[in-house]
Amino acid sequence: MQEAFSDDELARLEREHPQGLSSDEILSCFSRKGVKFTEATLRKYVQLGLLPRSVRVGLKGRHRGSQGMYPATVIRRIQRLKAMMSEFTIEQIQKEFLFVRGDVEELERNLERIFSAFASATKSGRDGEVATRAMQRELAEARSLAAELVAKITGVETRLTMQARLQREAM
Repeated sequence: MQEAFSDDELARLEREHPQGLSSDEILSCFSRKGVKFTEATLRKYVQLGLLPRSVRVGLKGRHRGSQGMYPATVIRRIQRLKAMMSEFTIEQIQKEFLFVRGDVEELERNLERIFSAFASATKSGRDGEVATRAMQRELAEARSLAAELVAKITGVETRLTMQARLQREAM
């Protein structure tokens, strides 16, 4: 399958939308590239665990409500899924390729929110400069440990999915 988005385009989209993308924006991105992708397919992929769930985000202004936002990496994931579906079934993709990928990405987003909240709290620095620097060092260490954890989990997932693929190919 010809990829609709280059790696550069995907990276630019992810940079330009750090808050995420609405379902309409996702569909619009694919539509502009001439790729058929519907709201129903998006919902189906989410229900099957192939894509992360949206997060409700309040709209600016009074009484405007909220909107579901998907992480900007969802465009990359959809493109990868569409390419895989030319060779594999949804069940194979779930079991062998995206084992816990969505959960790991959600963990990364949650950790980033936590570290952002901590960073904001340490900037207010009521405890004095020395205490603030110590807190920032602890925060940097915790961030490093979190990155190490995510890398370790990703490595385990990769080994497990490779093992499943090798077993399938041996049949």
